[in-house]
Amino acid sequence: MLEVLDMLLPDRHLVADLLSRYRAWERLVLADPLDAAKRSRFEDVAYTLCVLMGQRTAREAIWQAESYLRRIRPVPIFPEGAETPAPGVHGSTHDRVSATGP
Repeated sequence: MLEVLDMLLPDRHLVADLLSRYRAWERLVLADPLDAAKRSRFEDVAYTLCVLMGQRTAREAIWQAESYLRRIRPVPIFPEGAETPAPGVHGSTHDRVSATGP
């Protein structure tokens, strides 16, 4: 039985990058809280993270992003034990090489 997802899953590299950028801007804002340009960039990254993770607040988005990065595992293209296609073989009968010759 197939499981239906509530939403599409974001690219894990993008999530990790945004989380890293969020933390970098957060440190800069904490170091200089009156710098409007830094605060604006920080808020832009926070907003993008919220949208990407489907959350209303930065705190929820960060928690969701961290949880997502912990649980997601790369899915192999071919299941274990499945035969991988040879280069140039696309499944049509004229592309297959006969074991007995031409």
